[in-house]
Amino acid sequence: MTSWVQQATNLARPARFESKILEPSQLEDFAKRCPRPLVFTNGVYDLLHRGHVSLLDAAAQEGQCLVLALNSDESVRRLGKGEDRPINRLEDRLALAAALASVDYVTWFEDDTPLACILRLRPEVLVKGGDWVGRIVGAQETASWGGRVLAIPFVHQRSTTQTLAKIRASSKV
Repeated sequence: MTSWVQQATNLARPARFESKILEPSQLEDFAKRCPRPLVFTNGVYDLLHRGHVSLLDAAAQEGQCLVLALNSDESVRRLGKGEDRPINRLEDRLALAAALASVDYVTWFEDDTPLACILRLRPEVLVKGGDWVGRIVGAQETASWGGRVLAIPFVHQRSTTQTLAKIRASSKV
């Protein structure tokens, strides 16, 4: 009985990964003390899949610190991905992303693009998936301070939007 009580008590502590979640207001101070080179990427990361984790792993290998910025729930809605998106609320998406070993820190943005985050952090490496070639937000700015911009090809073709379409189609049967 005592061991069970001890385990239940331990569950009340904050999860270790929560320390990896940065408020947007913390980004400028964080940028001054974070390990460099800093790698930045962003996205919705609604239903986490193999394509996401493969991209994040590849991005993490490009520097000393990977920061992932997630679209806020309102930002996702403005993207036009569907009335029911995001499926997972921001706080849940932040927790899942922070729990990944390849992600050093995770934050979020309310705007339609992550440009403000990029300008605050001034990453040495800006990463997006291969479907963003030629339209990576912050590419010109990152290049202007000598940073690299990478579009990482997809190793595993996965899409949250396609997964949801498949689920919706099967539920109509």
